[in-house]
Amino acid sequence: MLSRKGEDYLEAILNIAEKKGYARIKDIALALGVTPSSVVEMVKRLNDLGFVEYRKYDGVTLTPRGKEIGKAVWGRHTMIRAFLEIIKVPEKIANKDACIIEHELDPKTIEQVKNLVNFVQSAPDYPQWLEHFEIFCKTGVHPCDEGKRKEREHRLSS
Repeated sequence: MLSRKGEDYLEAILNIAEKKGYARIKDIALALGVTPSSVVEMVKRLNDLGFVEYRKYDGVTLTPRGKEIGKAVWGRHTMIRAFLEIIKVPEKIANKDACIIEHELDPKTIEQVKNLVNFVQSAPDYPQWLEHFEIFCKTGVHPCDEGKRKEREHRLSS
C-alpha cells in the first residue's frame, strides 16, 4: 500500500509532466512545498517500489503503474474539489481541502461524490436548489420558508 505522501508525489509528478513534458526534482519540491532533498529521498523510494523511474540528471518519469495511481489520485482530487466548490467553499480552500480528503474517503463515498458532481454539472440549467442553498448560506434561512424567514428577521431586529 502506498502512503498518502507517496500518492501526493505521484499526483504532483503527473501534473508537472503533463504541463512541462518532464518533472525535475526542483519542480516537484516547488509543487509540494518541500525541500529538494526530501524529494530525492521519496523519489528513490518510489523508484524502488516501481512507481517512477529516476535518473539523477534526467529527472523523474512515472511508470505505467505510477501513472495509473497518479491519475486516480488526481481524479479523486478534482472530483472532491468540484464538490466543495458546488457547496460554495472558496476555490483556494477547496483545493487545499481536496488534497487532504482525497486520501481519506472510502471508495464508495468517492463514487457518490462523483455521482453528485456529475448530476449537478450535467443539469440543463443551474438547479434551483443550488440557488436556494446560496441564499441559505447568506441568510441562514431556506428561501422556500418565507414565514420562518420573516419570523427570524423579526427576532433579529428586536
